[in-house]
Amino acid sequence: MGFLFNLDTDRAAPLYSRHPINLEPHVAVREAFRRMNDQGRGAVLICRAGVLVGIFTERDALALLADGADLDVAIEQVMTANPVALSEDDTVATAIAKMSTGGYRRLPIIDSDGRPTGFLKANSILHFLVDHFPATVYNLPPTPHHATGTREGA
Repeated sequence: MGFLFNLDTDRAAPLYSRHPINLEPHVAVREAFRRMNDQGRGAVLICRAGVLVGIFTERDALALLADGADLDVAIEQVMTANPVALSEDDTVATAIAKMSTGGYRRLPIIDSDGRPTGFLKANSILHFLVDHFPATVYNLPPTPHHATGTREGA
C-alpha cells in the first residue's frame, strides 16, 4: 500500500533536470547535434515562441545517421511533433505510466503555458524507486516472472 501511495502522491518535479536545450524549428539538425554533444544531453526541445512544439532525441539522431540524411535541414522536418509531456504537477505514477505506455526514455516537463521547464529521464525514476523502496527493488529475482518450461529432476 505504501508503495502505491507514494507513487500516486509524490510529484515528479523534483526528479527532473532543469534547463533543457530549446531550439527554434528553423535550426539545422547539425546545430542540434552540436548542442547535444556540447552539453552532454540526449535530446533537445523544439519551441516556437517559447512553446513546446517538438522533440528531437538521440534515437532520432541515430535513425537519421543510419539513413544518411542531410544534417543541414531544419529540425522541424525530422522532429517528433507534439510530443507527450508532463505538467509540473504530475505525479511519479503518471510519469511511469506515460513512459511505459509510449516507450519513452525522456519526457519534457511543461508549465501551464506549454513552455518547457525541464526533462524527466527514466533513470531519474529508477533512482527514485531505489531510494524509496530499496527492499522491493534489491530483492527482485533476476527473472521476476520465470516459469520453468520443462520438468526438472529425475
